[in-house]
Amino acid sequence: MKKSANIFLIGFRCTGKSTVGKALAQSLGRSFVDADLVLEQQAGASIAQIVEKEGWQGFRSREKALVMELCKSSGKVVAPGGGAVLDEQNAALMSENGFVVWLNASAPTIAGRMEADAATAGQRPSLTGKGVLEEVCQVLEQRDPIYEKTAHLKVDTDGLSVEEVAQTVENAFKKIIEEL
Repeated sequence: MKKSANIFLIGFRCTGKSTVGKALAQSLGRSFVDADLVLEQQAGASIAQIVEKEGWQGFRSREKALVMELCKSSGKVVAPGGGAVLDEQNAALMSENGFVVWLNASAPTIAGRMEADAATAGQRPSLTGKGVLEEVCQVLEQRDPIYEKTAHLKVDTDGLSVEEVAQTVENAFKKIIEEL
């Protein structure tokens, strides 16, 4: 892995990918890319509107094209959407072309953050149509093995500050680079 490799922060909604990503990018002097925001800008619509208009398949197609583009670049901190790793090619590309960090949080923590963040409710469509905690539990059951398989590092974020998580990721990345 090169010193200029992208750092990909994967994980479910509200695990801190964007918040930690911004802090990490600032600390490392890198640019930060929030893939969902890029997709919204490209489409001129929110994620919910994209999914409503194009379905999940259309959204995932857009997401895949963006991940492929981002994997051609380097020196960035990237927060792909929580479901980006569901596509095996996306997961492989991120893992091969960068340092992939799984930001993990417990289902109650995620559900609490989702319920406290009005933007999440308004911008992110339900994945199952169930209540928040039930949906989080169901989706994590499906995704956790994929996150684990894809990631080079897992950081449990419950009880940690943004700065602590960012520092943990930065330290691990620097250690890997030094060992090369």
